[in-house]
Amino acid sequence: MKRFAWLWLAVSSAMLGAVAGAATRPQYGGTLHIALQETPASLDPAEASQPDSFAQRNVEALIFETLVAMDDRGRAQPGLATSWDAAPGDQRWQFRLRQGVRFHDGSPLTAEIAAASLRAANPSWNVLAEAGAVVIQCSPPDADLPAELALERNAIVKRNGGKLSGTGPFHIEDWQPGKKLTLGAEESYWQGRAFVDSIEIELGRNYSTQSIELELGKAQLVEVPPEQIHRAIMEGRRIESSQPVELLALVFARDAQSEEEKQHRQALGLSVDRVSIRNVLLQGAGQATGSILPNWMSGYGFVFPAEADLARARQERGEVREPPTWSLGYDNSDPISQVLAERIALNAKDAGLAVQPTTAANADVRLMRIPMASADPWVALSQVAEMAGLGRPTAGHSVEDLYAAEQSVLATQRVIPLFDLPVSYARSSALRDWAPDAEGSWNLADAWLGNEGP
Repeated sequence: MKRFAWLWLAVSSAMLGAVAGAATRPQYGGTLHIALQETPASLDPAEASQPDSFAQRNVEALIFETLVAMDDRGRAQPGLATSWDAAPGDQRWQFRLRQGVRFHDGSPLTAEIAAASLRAANPSWNVLAEAGAVVIQCSPPDADLPAELALERNAIVKRNGGKLSGTGPFHIEDWQPGKKLTLGAEESYWQGRAFVDSIEIELGRNYSTQSIELELGKAQLVEVPPEQIHRAIMEGRRIESSQPVELLALVFARDAQSEEEKQHRQALGLSVDRVSIRNVLLQGAGQATGSILPNWMSGYGFVFPAEADLARARQERGEVREPPTWSLGYDNSDPISQVLAERIALNAKDAGLAVQPTTAANADVRLMRIPMASADPWVALSQVAEMAGLGRPTAGHSVEDLYAAEQSVLATQRVIPLFDLPVSYARSSALRDWAPDAEGSWNLADAWLGNEGP
């Protein structure tokens, strides 16, 4: 009898283990529902009129792929190109295409289509198709070209009379610009079929609506603004965050016209109480910063001071004549931007500066959220410099070169860094094997749907 009991216990344990294993094993099927605040009017990565955002990049990356991919450490990895090399001087690059890849319309990926796609995104580039490879001739030389090709705007798109086709894990099934996007899993995807059958993305949903849809089970993945992360965790949400990849900064519309104006801008940067703003308004999210590049990317971000120095700000202000009143523009669609702008104006007033928050488009200085373009620090720094209307820094090969380039950008006083913020999401327990990578990318091809659990 005892022997029988032990045998039954062993059999029962094995059966329970098998059931538990089956419950946690990735499963095919189901529709993943996502809610986003963005309302994109186009899915074309080369559409320059659309503002850059993580949401836009992630949606497009489900459909389109790039020749080169980047890992979390900012290193170039094969994508649609299996290998590449540059001629001496970094002026002529050759990217050899992966064989057997097909677009969603069934046509094969060719060097001619890839070259045409890159020319559409970069009209000034000299891009050629050459014996199964894409050749790019750079003037001036570009040592960071592989990292630039990993940007989503350089994704390979087949354009046919307004219809877009990609090579990614999902194809477009229904597209209602600014409202809703439905994607289907691509059965013949070259890296293997995604687990979920389809993805439905509802657009134009504010954070409150997204939270309700997550609570009701109408969405399995929603956005969480940085200032809401602490509250969401306290409410028991499952929060997944990237590294700090979004720079919140003050960006001036033009160069300083005099040394006095540079001192005024220096005083403004010194007056901002970043620590207090982070602790109170941002609820502890992100990191206060005095650098353009986040510390995890550059390794030296901590060197740039981020602490307020009101005494020095007043001294800088007192050494020059009466400053003008600056208009400080902010995004009215971002709930936290107005509060941040008003607090910055109060800090500036304490230093003897006049700053007036406004929603006008032609402000003297703007409070901006700047998504880091890449985990490659040179590409990220170049993007911020170009966005601020500055020339592109000359790329170097060492950390010292990078540090000197960032110092030169900051010395212009066009950009005053304030905070490095993560990209964060709340997910339901039904979404399994998923978290954003360091850059905030979704990578949903390997995610799967299970039953809701505790």
